[in-house]
Amino acid sequence: MKFTAIISAALLTFTGLAAYPDEPPKASKAEQTSKAQTSGATRVEHDLLGEKRVPANAFYGVQTARALENFQISGVSMSQYPEFVEAFAIVKVAAARANTKVGAMKPERLAAIEKAYDAVMHGKYRDQFVVDWYQGGAGTSANMNANEVLANVGLELTGRKKGEYQFLEPHDDLNMSQSTNDSYPTAIKIAFIMRNDKLVAELQQLVKSFRAKGNEYLEVPKMGRTELQDAVPMTVGQEFHAFASAIEDEIRLLQDAEKYLYTVNMGATAIGTGINVPKGYPEAVAAELARITKKPIVPAKDMLAATWDQQGFVVYSSALKSVAIKLSKISSDLILLASGPRAGLAEIDLPALQPGSSIMPGKVNPVIPELINVISFRVMGNDAAVGIAAHAGQLQLNAYEPLAGLSVMESQQLLQNGAATLRSKCVNGITVNKKVLSHYMETTVGIVTALNPVLGYEKATELANEAYRTDKGIIEIIREKKLLTEDQINELLDPVKLANLDKSKYRM
Repeated sequence: MKFTAIISAALLTFTGLAAYPDEPPKASKAEQTSKAQTSGATRVEHDLLGEKRVPANAFYGVQTARALENFQISGVSMSQYPEFVEAFAIVKVAAARANTKVGAMKPERLAAIEKAYDAVMHGKYRDQFVVDWYQGGAGTSANMNANEVLANVGLELTGRKKGEYQFLEPHDDLNMSQSTNDSYPTAIKIAFIMRNDKLVAELQQLVKSFRAKGNEYLEVPKMGRTELQDAVPMTVGQEFHAFASAIEDEIRLLQDAEKYLYTVNMGATAIGTGINVPKGYPEAVAAELARITKKPIVPAKDMLAATWDQQGFVVYSSALKSVAIKLSKISSDLILLASGPRAGLAEIDLPALQPGSSIMPGKVNPVIPELINVISFRVMGNDAAVGIAAHAGQLQLNAYEPLAGLSVMESQQLLQNGAATLRSKCVNGITVNKKVLSHYMETTVGIVTALNPVLGYEKATELANEAYRTDKGIIEIIREKKLLTEDQINELLDPVKLANLDKSKYRM
């Protein structure tokens, strides 16, 4: 037994679950908040499991309090993604307006919900959305956290006290004509859409930076490379404009993928049959969501399929992965082009932001492109998590939507912040080493490809082999052998002409 205890303690220490065998894990931020709120006065609420004391100053209620006890996992609460809190408020007010329109909700209850909605949309009460993203129950705890907070905020803003649910009830009013199974995924989709606009806007700014850098060096020649070997001439400007074009492709992909989020299952309730939903409600709530978000939100044609189907999450997450792959490729290129500065390619210089070594004096690392790679790898992992969560759903519901929601929102935030950092701390400050580029152009063998139409492939190959053997440049050998006149050399081997540079293609 003693040996087993020692091994168990060692495993706990290794995995980070405990520093010592008898030491409990440290409380998460959400748990610390909960303890702080329970240190004072309390009120009593009840649910199907019985009565429970809730902090008197908390706007959440009994079901949120139970979730705080059960799900102390990541320390990442709903409030850490403001768009998700706002999205839930949007869903709840849209549902309340739709219920009122079809005659199911009393106007005074809608008025209280409207007040709560306005307060949350103005950034208030966000610290009350405390449930951990990692939870069982397919998002029920998150939904009830939203229901309870909005109910209690609505009560206080209409002159009532927290917990006076006879005037505004978390289930009967905030959850009217709903289930977690339709309101939770809809809130996630709305949050994705809200964040997508911000991500697209930041990527568009990054495109402008690459375009500006491309225009700055539009006619500066350099060697292009394939498989890291000299290929044919191009210009630095073309390279940077290509980066911009590639990101524009990703923007279009994000905008196309967003369309898969416009279909919602509001009105499906538990499994898609629409139990307890008044006639006309699904269409009314979708129309209200469209009005608030200014996006073409529509009700699903088959509510049963829409309640378990994760296509929107999978497609949009895949688009984020594509963005990450593109930004990672570009960043890796920048790292390679800036390698050196004396023993690498050294074609460009990246802004020097911080010392790069604790032991090597003078070393400066490409920290921002490296950061983008770190972000990109995380986003790729998040996409894998979304795929696994989507495929693991069973029968009429997918219980793993919380993982998909968190993964995508984290990816959106990382990419948005990463794009802004890449633009402001790297791309805008890039400079070109024209002397290095000129040396490469004079000594490269790759330029010989342009002579194929004049000398033929065999003769050009002979020149290339001689250049490699003698360590001479192609132009030097051509002059020695008098294969071309100076006018022909200038005409045929002008790097800018060889790059087929068409200034009209680029926005100046």
